[in-house]
Amino acid sequence: MELPLDQVRTLLAVVDEGTFDAAAAALHVTPSAVSQRVKALEQRTGRVLLRRTKPVRPTESGEVLVRFARQLARLERDARGELGMSGAGEPTRVTVAVNADSLATWFLGALTGLPEVFVELRREDEDHTAALLREGLVMAAVTSAPDPVPGCSVRALGRMRYLPVAAPVFAAAHVTGPLVEALARAPVMVFDRVDDFQDGFVRRLGGAGASALRHYVPTSEGFVDAVTAGLGWGMVPEAQAEPRLREGRLVRLGGRESWVDVPLYWQQWKLDSPALGAVAEAVASTAGSALRRP
Repeated sequence: MELPLDQVRTLLAVVDEGTFDAAAAALHVTPSAVSQRVKALEQRTGRVLLRRTKPVRPTESGEVLVRFARQLARLERDARGELGMSGAGEPTRVTVAVNADSLATWFLGALTGLPEVFVELRREDEDHTAALLREGLVMAAVTSAPDPVPGCSVRALGRMRYLPVAAPVFAAAHVTGPLVEALARAPVMVFDRVDDFQDGFVRRLGGAGASALRHYVPTSEGFVDAVTAGLGWGMVPEAQAEPRLREGRLVRLGGRESWVDVPLYWQQWKLDSPALGAVAEAVASTAGSALRRP
């Protein structure tokens, strides 16, 4: 069974533009033509591909074709570039999902040696970046998922170590007695409402979770600054915590054996794309020196 490329590209346009009318304007065709192409593709595949919501969202089957359409567009751009057919000034762009802590500590260093490749970064928790790959929204991702998304390859980058820390004055006031009991009462820093990291650490100690007294700070830099300011305790990347520990602005909770390692992986589309390959090698090289070994 063949997949007509005009129908696949139309499906992608509807997903990207959000509505059939907007896709029609982008493709310079009528809304009726867009609807007919999508319907024909659904009939050909025997599956519902779109949820007719506002904005339109792909179904699980639709995500497969959206990912295929984006990969096709990437291959077409690479081929045009190798043939010298690219438009004047057209940049080579790679879309990547990366977690906030990697972005704040080591990831940007991987991009400094790629002057001819432009990146579009999507910031997302490492437990959720694989979902952006699955939906076809990015070409590659730094993720905590070791199992490859369909159509993607995976390689281990290393382990990112997190330390439970607090400001000295905060620790003296709130972290007394058994650690698990203290952390169940003490104010805690949380990245956002889906962040379970601090709760997970307390559960590892044998508790039910961290305190309900929470500050939400959704940036990596703001998070460690808030912990340093004494608003609450939190799990901070070793690279951010160590300088402040040496300066006495933070103290470790639970001693030097208290830490959590998060394994990170690089997942990317299985494409023979020079730009994507260059980004992958640069990321792996930088991670090899910035992260603990897998």
